[in-house]
Amino acid sequence: MIDKLHYISQQTPIRTHLSAIKEALNAGCKWIQLRVKDEPESTILEYAQEAQALCEQFSAKLIVNDHPEVALKAGAYGLHLGLQDMPIAEARRIVGQEMIIGGTANTFEHIQQRVAEGADYIGLGPYRFTKTKEKLSPILGLEGYQDILAQVRSAAMNIPIIAIGGIEPNDIAAIIQTGVHGVAISGAITHAADAAQTTQYIYQQLHMNVLKEV
Repeated sequence: MIDKLHYISQQTPIRTHLSAIKEALNAGCKWIQLRVKDEPESTILEYAQEAQALCEQFSAKLIVNDHPEVALKAGAYGLHLGLQDMPIAEARRIVGQEMIIGGTANTFEHIQQRVAEGADYIGLGPYRFTKTKEKLSPILGLEGYQDILAQVRSAAMNIPIIAIGGIEPNDIAAIIQTGVHGVAISGAITHAADAAQTTQYIYQQLHMNVLKEV
């Protein structure tokens, strides 16, 4: 089961990836993506092993961004691959058939590609501008999600789609109406004055505003 709320780890001047993950877990997040850029794979493996231990304490799922070998060695639940990362089929040969693999998309054609590649879920975005990602794809906005999800329904495609990219808690009520399965959040939880209250509010929005899931 793909959770409706994906927390994407974020390092800040006062918080490491691991301390941010621990805070998100304490706040009630159950699906954690470790997203570390510009660090050696050996360092990312250390992070992943510690993050996996934390997730186990909280009965949460760990997803590792970009690095299939790290995901496998750390015993992670899943792997997430960007459009410029290793092809899903190649990653599948490394991690095996049991591991969940998610793939990034920016267009309906990308979703078709990801489904053909065997992705288990799709991160579709960005919703708006976000500082957490370099080389940002074209921004979709609400209309972009409406158009793409309409095409997904017309094609009778059945894959969980997670909206991602600069999403704030107050955006969720409208986004979830487009038919996405859930949302990925980073800064809105990392920088929240009360992360637990924010996480609870996000889950309420995700479950109260569902009309039709794709």
